[in-house]
Amino acid sequence: MQWQASTDPVHYPDAVAAMEKRVQEIISGQADELIWLLEHPSLYTAGTGAKESDLLDSRGFPVYKSGRGGQYTYHGPGQRIAYVMLDLRKRNPDIRAFVKQLERCIIMTLAAFGVIGEIREGRVGVWVAGNTWQESKIAALGIRIRKWVTFHGISINIHPDLSHYEGIVPCGIREYGVTSLKALGIHPSMEKFDREFMKAFTRTFCHQ
Repeated sequence: MQWQASTDPVHYPDAVAAMEKRVQEIISGQADELIWLLEHPSLYTAGTGAKESDLLDSRGFPVYKSGRGGQYTYHGPGQRIAYVMLDLRKRNPDIRAFVKQLERCIIMTLAAFGVIGEIREGRVGVWVAGNTWQESKIAALGIRIRKWVTFHGISINIHPDLSHYEGIVPCGIREYGVTSLKALGIHPSMEKFDREFMKAFTRTFCHQ
């Protein structure tokens, strides 16, 4: 398993092309598994379940159709993306179990910063309870699988501009908000966040 962290924002089409290439190499046995940590410039992506009506205002940002599962989401500076390219043929070829492992990894990472992340039945992603009755999403998941090799992955809000979520109905859910570590009063550097994420990911996926 290899790790890669990009210091400069990566344009979405370039990231998808790189993932497609790497996944094909993993399938054919020419490359190792890869977890790629990065940020994107501000943009919206529409997953395979996206409804046109959930794009409220593109705000001049690019809008990309994505082959991942899920609906509309926002990506931008201050949000950590982890594109996870794992070969489930060598692990547990169970998509639901893989998603649960990703959720567990996010929850463990948040716990390192004193944040309690929770899963809600029927609502994809990881949620935190605020000071009011309303829960807010702090991390989103959207994956794709080809011949049991995974790609796309997860996004976790560290300190993005949360107002950019107002251009969409995030993940098709209107009743709840979106939050970030910064909004919760926590200000880790991206490097510190990466270290905690790598520890949680290793515990989750390398000790099965």
